[in-house]
Amino acid sequence: MVASMLSQPAARWLVPIGLLVISNVFMTYAWYYHLKMKSWTIPVAILASWGIAFFEYCVQVPANRIGHVSNGGIFTAPQLKVLQEAITLIVFTVFTIMVLKEKPRGNDVVAMGLVMLAVVVSMMGRGK
Repeated sequence: MVASMLSQPAARWLVPIGLLVISNVFMTYAWYYHLKMKSWTIPVAILASWGIAFFEYCVQVPANRIGHVSNGGIFTAPQLKVLQEAITLIVFTVFTIMVLKEKPRGNDVVAMGLVMLAVVVSMMGRGK
């Protein structure tokens, strides 16, 4: 799995994954930063989140386009989605600890580990 991915030119897998990481940083802020901003009203939180989400889409769409097999990438749509979910959990965990000052519970860590296992399963046996 990893060997076949790494045998590809780095741009074919690294660029989409890097863009997915960047898009997830924006989306995590859009979805959760307002929890820190208790003074924001719900409408302000919604508008701020939409504003941040715009930039997420500006990175997410190219990530999927570049990474998808139909555009010369190496990932299928389901693989891109599973990767995105795993990246989301990594970014979210860092955000939760550093920004929200919350520590994930044991159950959370196990659940996230299962999603990471899903990435491994998704990448197994894929054709070119």
